[in-house]
Amino acid sequence: MNLEDLEKIDSQKMCQTYDKWPDIAKQRYEQEFSRPEFKDIDHIVFAGMGGSGTIGDVFSSILSKNNIHTSVVRGYLLPKTVDSNTLVVATSISGNTDETLTILENSVKTNAKVIALSSGGKMEEVSSKNSIPYFKINQTHSPRASLLQFLYSTLNILEGIIPMDKNGIDESINALCETQKLIGSNSLNEKNEALNLAEWIKEIPMVYHPWGLQSAAIRFKNSMQENAKKHVMYENIIEMCHNGIVSWEKPSSIQPILIRGKEDHFKTIERWNIVKEFFMKKGIEYKEIFSSDGNILTKLVCLIYTLDMTAIYNAVIAGIDPSPVDSIDFVKERL
Repeated sequence: MNLEDLEKIDSQKMCQTYDKWPDIAKQRYEQEFSRPEFKDIDHIVFAGMGGSGTIGDVFSSILSKNNIHTSVVRGYLLPKTVDSNTLVVATSISGNTDETLTILENSVKTNAKVIALSSGGKMEEVSSKNSIPYFKINQTHSPRASLLQFLYSTLNILEGIIPMDKNGIDESINALCETQKLIGSNSLNEKNEALNLAEWIKEIPMVYHPWGLQSAAIRFKNSMQENAKKHVMYENIIEMCHNGIVSWEKPSSIQPILIRGKEDHFKTIERWNIVKEFFMKKGIEYKEIFSSDGNILTKLVCLIYTLDMTAIYNAVIAGIDPSPVDSIDFVKERL
């Protein structure tokens, strides 16, 4: 694949937006927001679908070793554990996501603290009507391509709650810059890991991941489905060893992809080695994708960046324009 092919098939220039992701992340993290004060928060509910749900998954990983419990809601119902020490973060990039709007409206009926983020739409109206602190973040290209501007805006807004200092977030942005040099559309060569993986994926991928990197696996599934119009499955590597591994006993066209962290737990590494030995014994070809070094945010955003670009490249290789999502429009028109 060359740049001419990419530009011809990627009609709405999605790839150009992704090439700007490091700059977008930096701008949004440095933007000045009027932050509401949050005290005594011990539970954060992140409500959102698709890319907005990914934001919650990333925060869940960041907060996994903290005393703040997190819930990620992809649907219409709030957890029963919501109380006055809960913060509900409702995110709809379009501002019109039916499920998230329902969560936002129901949150007002509780004692929870609530904030909302969107690019406008009905969410802005509901927030204004109910005096909910609201943050308007412009959408770039599409909701899925706007992930980092909403993620880093949320990191900015929740600065007083999230256990990550400016140096840690700056580290992630610097790592995104280095990743862009390797996997961006200006590097369509044999060293481009995203392009190599995209060329390898010809059937249905099965993505294996450790718990801490689950958000990258879910996001890859979503991106491949929306961009490449391809089915994708994912499973935790530890759980896979208790059931999923049996499915590999008979020949399959499914393609396993192992998403690995640079500092995985030693028991997780043990499982990776056993599964790789099993795959080699069975003659099953697989691919490994390693995270970058650094904190959990750095690992996740760079993995997501690489795998999102993989999804775009895989679409283009198949002659599919990554931008249109007619099936999603079909559903939304009927809600």
